Amino acid sequence: MKASQLSGKSVDELESLLGDLKKEQFNLRFQRATGQLENTARVRVIRRDIARIRTMMTQLQTGMTQSQTGMAQSQTGAGQSQVSGQSQKEAENA
Repeated sequence: MKASQLSGKSVDELESLLGDLKKEQFNLRFQRATGQLENTARVRVIRRDIARIRTMMTQLQTGMTQSQTGMAQSQTGAGQSQVSGQSQKEAENA
């Protein structure tokens, strides 16, 4: 499931999807424990879909849009490079 597929959904729809995925995740874990799981990659896909839905729900609840999260990440990254650049200069001078 892609984030673009989730972007138009409401919080209630996302919660419903999240419940379905958690049930599937439980069933997959049970199959793995009993040795009946055939498609082991499905566990990873489900885990990531759950994380993706939780992220979308958090963004909807806080009112952040996709463009705002990208801007926040780029600003954070720029600040980190300046700090690391300063520490490198200090290390060279020492």
